[in-house]
Amino acid sequence: MEIGVDSFAAATLDQGNLLPKNAALAIEELLDRIKFADQVGLDVFGIGEHYRQEFLDSAPALLLAAAAAQTKSIKLTSAVTVLSAADPVRVFQNFATLDLISGGRGEMVVGRGSFTESFALFGLNLSDYDALFSEKLGLLLQLRDHESITWEGKFRPSLQNQSIYPRPLQPKLPIWLGVGGTPASFVRAGTLGLPLMIAIIGGETHRFRPLVDLYREAGEKAGHLPATLKVGLHSLGYVGKDSLTTQNRYYPGYAKTFTRIGKERGWPPVTRSHFNQQIGPKGALVIGSPEEVSEKILRHSESLGGISRFSFQMDNAGLSHQELKDAIELIGKKVVPMVNA
Repeated sequence: MEIGVDSFAAATLDQGNLLPKNAALAIEELLDRIKFADQVGLDVFGIGEHYRQEFLDSAPALLLAAAAAQTKSIKLTSAVTVLSAADPVRVFQNFATLDLISGGRGEMVVGRGSFTESFALFGLNLSDYDALFSEKLGLLLQLRDHESITWEGKFRPSLQNQSIYPRPLQPKLPIWLGVGGTPASFVRAGTLGLPLMIAIIGGETHRFRPLVDLYREAGEKAGHLPATLKVGLHSLGYVGKDSLTTQNRYYPGYAKTFTRIGKERGWPPVTRSHFNQQIGPKGALVIGSPEEVSEKILRHSESLGGISRFSFQMDNAGLSHQELKDAIELIGKKVVPMVNA
């Protein structure tokens, strides 16, 4: 199993404002963590894409390219590329270039994102939510698979026998489909034969098994080999030397972040009892000692019929740069060997 970390490039706000010096420091520390993750043996590092003041990942390909110049082995991916709001040609060119810079370590996870600010920002109609993504995904896959294409759609000018450059170093640039809990998204990924990255940030992970089964059934029905139908899992997590200290360190920032987001979405405030349920054996949060975390990753894998990749989302709880680096070190030196043993 590949094990890695996803980041939204969270930044520290000063009295509600993002100061340029804080943004510069946050990016410097993020790149240091990616370099360190490479050194301690993590398999993959992902950068999200958001258009909010508290996140610095609106241009993930640039951050990943900077990381590529400082790393040797770790795979570098988006997590996710908000394809509905992007031009697939530019997305492909950006990640093909990343693949060249990194020596064949570039990937992308494409999805629709969990926020909608990009629609107004780029003049898109939210009512076209699914149609935009479906059309752009189809174009992106054609660009990946063919050097020259002829294409026509609704939301972008046509392409007539147009060649797209540069081409990536890898013969087939890996493109994963990022999904939440919509059955149609799982079926789409299976039908297209794309590896699946499931974002589970709450609830009980085993409840996603019927959706994963839908994905695998759709893939096999479309003629794709079972070995190509990979399943990855993105979950909130944090690793420390002992369980209680790790939980107490993570909880305050987690509660603050998700209570704030909850006000936007109509969720109730986060409570410690809710948190305790989520860190329990069946809950989605993967928080604790290396031993506890390793066991939970394996339980999640078993409950979903086997996963190929697990990614920790850690920088949403106000943890310091050093605390995140300490967790990355434990993941690389303790969790990875235990899971894969």
